[in-house]
Amino acid sequence: MCADRPLKVALFGSGRIGQVHARNIAAHPDLELAWIADPFIEGAKKLAAGTGAKAVQTADEVFENSDLDLVIIGSPTPTHVDLITRAMENGVAALCEKPIDLDIDRVLACRDKIAGTSVPLMLGFNRRFDPNFASIRARVEGGEIGRLEQLTIISRDPAPAPVDYIKSSGGIFRDMSIHDLDMARFFVPDIIEVSATGANVFCDYIEEAGDFDSVVISLRGAGGELITITNSRHSAYGYDQRLEAFGSEGLLSAGNVAPTTVRKYTAAGTEESDAYLPFFLERYVDAYRNELDSLVQAVRGGTSCSPNFDDGLQALVLANAAEESARSGRAVKVGEQ
Repeated sequence: MCADRPLKVALFGSGRIGQVHARNIAAHPDLELAWIADPFIEGAKKLAAGTGAKAVQTADEVFENSDLDLVIIGSPTPTHVDLITRAMENGVAALCEKPIDLDIDRVLACRDKIAGTSVPLMLGFNRRFDPNFASIRARVEGGEIGRLEQLTIISRDPAPAPVDYIKSSGGIFRDMSIHDLDMARFFVPDIIEVSATGANVFCDYIEEAGDFDSVVISLRGAGGELITITNSRHSAYGYDQRLEAFGSEGLLSAGNVAPTTVRKYTAAGTEESDAYLPFFLERYVDAYRNELDSLVQAVRGGTSCSPNFDDGLQALVLANAAEESARSGRAVKVGEQ
């Protein structure tokens, strides 16, 4: 790695999340998007055309470059373990989107294989970098509301994902709830018990796929903290993202975000405002940028990343426990793997 030039980056995946990363990499003053890799080469070429990157089809074409500094892994989940392993073995820093894998045994095997490496590796739990959530967490850590007693996290998508995505997603707990499970660990790292319940109330094809469209998860921390996560695959009023931290001396909360703070007051209604931001691409714009900044700082400084591989592993452990609880109807004790 050369300190007097931008870091050379390869992006795996040219789909929706890949396009987000491509824009942010291209706009970052300390990064150069050099390669975009995707077996669907037309997608890679289209994205590369607007960034100056070279479109390639295979990982081999990426890792053969000795001046590669960083990879962003936004490709499908089954590719994550192999790409993480190759990056670490080649001494290349990486950011990988969640989950590491749907199979816990593959994740544990990957951990063993890369154990001992000091190369920065970040997991894409971007919500930790949302300014609102990060501020609440810092203020809780600072003791502003005393001892944390309860944490409430609400996350509802505007509409269900397409049926083909649902079938390969790994289910709502591993696909959607995993972000909120990581957020729970961001505030309460030591979770000892998981209870969950799921329902099918509005989407036939999700039920046909053997998954739930609505879930509620209850977690217990080692210090007695109680955490409630509410998830739904639909929300008639837009992307619903809220968080509330309740402590012995007060409460901190973060509400939904709208394009403006303008309110309308008429005889027909009061406090009328713009609709909430439509989905994660708009809601978490700042979070994705802050995530990338944090990664660059770690790479330049040779320091570890947060969230890291272990955070990805522990979030999957909790997701699996939630699935088990919802299917069995009983609470599941958990411990760190």
